[in-house]
Amino acid sequence: MPPRIEDYALIGDLQTAALVGRDGSIDWLCLPRFDSGACFAALLGGKDNGHWRLSPQSPEARAERSYRGDSLILDTVWHTPEGRVRVTDFMPQRDRAPDVVRIVEGLGGRVAMRGVLRLRFDYGRVVPWVRAAEGCRVAIAGPDSVWLRTPSQGSTYGKDFSTRSDFTVAEGERTAFVLTWHPSHEPRPTQIEPFEALQDTLEDWHAWSARCRYDGPHRAAVIRSLITLKALTYAPTGGIVAAPTTSLPEELGGVRNWDYRYCWLRDASLTLDSLLQAGYLEEAGAWRDWLLRAVAGAPDDLQIMYGLAGERRLPESELPWLTGYAGSSPVRIGNAAVQQRQLDVYGEVIDSFHIARTAGLPAEPHAWSIQRALVDYLESTWRDPDEGLWEIRGPRRHFVHSKVMAWVAADRAVRAMEGAPHLGGDLGRWRAMRDEVHREVCERGYDAERGAFTQHYGSTELDAATLLIPRVGFLPGDDPRVTGTIDTVRRELSQDGLLRRYSTEGGSVDGLPGGEGAFLACSFWLVDALALNGRRTAADELFARLLALRNDVGLLAEEYDPVARRQLGNFPQAFSHIGLVGTAFGLLDGVPAH
Repeated sequence: MPPRIEDYALIGDLQTAALVGRDGSIDWLCLPRFDSGACFAALLGGKDNGHWRLSPQSPEARAERSYRGDSLILDTVWHTPEGRVRVTDFMPQRDRAPDVVRIVEGLGGRVAMRGVLRLRFDYGRVVPWVRAAEGCRVAIAGPDSVWLRTPSQGSTYGKDFSTRSDFTVAEGERTAFVLTWHPSHEPRPTQIEPFEALQDTLEDWHAWSARCRYDGPHRAAVIRSLITLKALTYAPTGGIVAAPTTSLPEELGGVRNWDYRYCWLRDASLTLDSLLQAGYLEEAGAWRDWLLRAVAGAPDDLQIMYGLAGERRLPESELPWLTGYAGSSPVRIGNAAVQQRQLDVYGEVIDSFHIARTAGLPAEPHAWSIQRALVDYLESTWRDPDEGLWEIRGPRRHFVHSKVMAWVAADRAVRAMEGAPHLGGDLGRWRAMRDEVHREVCERGYDAERGAFTQHYGSTELDAATLLIPRVGFLPGDDPRVTGTIDTVRRELSQDGLLRRYSTEGGSVDGLPGGEGAFLACSFWLVDALALNGRRTAADELFARLLALRNDVGLLAEEYDPVARRQLGNFPQAFSHIGLVGTAFGLLDGVPAH
């Protein structure tokens, strides 16, 4: 069996990221970008699909790990009968070729170490040609070239289509391995000094983390989540990927395996809100500017997600040579959901601009004209069915959450105009739209017999997204309809106290077989809703439960299986960490609606 998803930790350089297992193996890394082909894909197949393990030779070795302070530098301390050794893994933030640095330091005694490097380009499919050159091992295949450099070069040799290193580290000794990618047609990139890079990287992260404005009881968890969100940022453009991985399953052995290495508009307003509350104005501004560039164009051409630089074409395909994590196939790259119609994204985008404006981010001259066009388009389309927030791969429906977000779009546009009439726009028409959407949702989206808002018009099915109704200001938190929705959702979508998104029995809603785990973002929404509903003790207890689900280095995947007690889905998941940060601030400040 492969390691559990929570057995991995994250390192990255703000352009891509790697997953490092408890066993000292890097099992996932795409170079040079998050969405590039993986050169280590053991996560989704086996060791022959690429990995880099660096650990003691002793079978009795045991490891403990942690991030070094408030950084993305991972320290793994190995204990063996012969002594102790620390392996430090990190990726320097870059303006050049990407590097993965692994530093081995003896802490006591003498420890025999072994490194096994299997490079497999194109998601574990292509075995490169490896040779010695300029004191390095060089692997080349097609457009990809990787250089491995270490002072222990004499201990490095080839075996079974892998590069191996056998060496011993005594107390006080240090040795470093540097893996550098660059295009194979270009000259070898400039070498970094690994120990200087370690110090520079540590100082960069500590300076960044020190800017966090959260000063509540969960500061460590909040900062770790913010560091994770920063690590999922593609620095050249400001875009934030949903996760650095693809096809980690929502159900072990199932088919709900999606590529999350792209930027979703649905995350926009929650991400922006979290960054601004925490004091990261520069990152919030970069994300807002990415959003402006991505959505520029005809309103009817708005997509639900884009590539790192705003690319529109994200064709989905399957990789049959990968067996999938724990046999969960197919493994997919690209995401066909990009073609879906999700009306809620118009509300997400306009709410994002509203948050940025009220927070005092410098205005962009063309931002309001884009918002006007989006609201005007939504005015004529909000009555249409869509695929909804959860990207249902089934028939379109009139999802309640989509209609609520249409109300949000109109509401935020009205509030902007009321505060600054010079902006221009049809205030009367937008007010009428806002009132009509609100009236229709309350009439057609609320089931009086069950006392709850439903997933879509005419149904009795539930959706955890309706818990966002008080958070976005559609209804007050103490409204009886909100209370009823909270109670009904908790009763029917709860599994061991955590929430599923909606019923997936028999694939009745989304057209797919099987099920999934509890969706962590929904459980954070429940915390917010409980607090707004005046049930602060229940909110605090659930938040503490959610914090306890993080792995040993503070990371969360998309979902959690309460029966098997393990994380599921792509990892680490931005949506989960956004939920953690937003809820922590909400509990501190009283969970204000937007």
